[in-house]
Amino acid sequence: MHNSFQHIRTYIFRGLLAIIPILLCVLAVQLLYVLIDKKIIGFLNNYWQVRKVPGMGILLVLLSLYIIGLVASNIIGHRLLRLVESISQRIPFIKTIYAVGKQLSQGLAVGEKGKQAFQKALLVKINPDGLWVPAFVMSSIKSRTTGEEFLFVLIPTSPTPASGFVFVVRPSQTFDPGWTVEECLKAVVSIGIITPTEKGINL
Repeated sequence: MHNSFQHIRTYIFRGLLAIIPILLCVLAVQLLYVLIDKKIIGFLNNYWQVRKVPGMGILLVLLSLYIIGLVASNIIGHRLLRLVESISQRIPFIKTIYAVGKQLSQGLAVGEKGKQAFQKALLVKINPDGLWVPAFVMSSIKSRTTGEEFLFVLIPTSPTPASGFVFVVRPSQTFDPGWTVEECLKAVVSIGIITPTEKGINL
């Protein structure tokens, strides 16, 4: 009897693990439909009657972003953006908000021109007792006086690796476990459940 309950519990748990990604996809699509599609169509209906076709609102948003991207990529768009930026610099509160938004846009655009957001996955030693944490190398900088190299690393928080703490460390304080960025991301998102165990760690 005990083995039967164990068998049932095991496969119920496996079924739950199998359906979680599907449920998350369904929820994401539902949120997109409710928060974007319905809102856009409702807004347009205030001015003229629009046929309610599922997905039409999302398609209009994507089309609008595409057109804005084309305009922002040419000379006129660059001049217009510089004009908006110069105006925002003269308004104290708007200046701060625009600066934050610009930094966010630059952060999202790090993949452009072959540049990756996370250059490498490393382990960083954060205390003398040998406590290591996974981290991602963002960039590097050299000391003007000694020429020594320092690394800007992001120590992520689980399960959201996009957030965390930025540290400046010496390369000697790091260890390369041979993990790819994707493998380290999986380990962080899964709170350590999924790890590249076949590669091991030779500290």
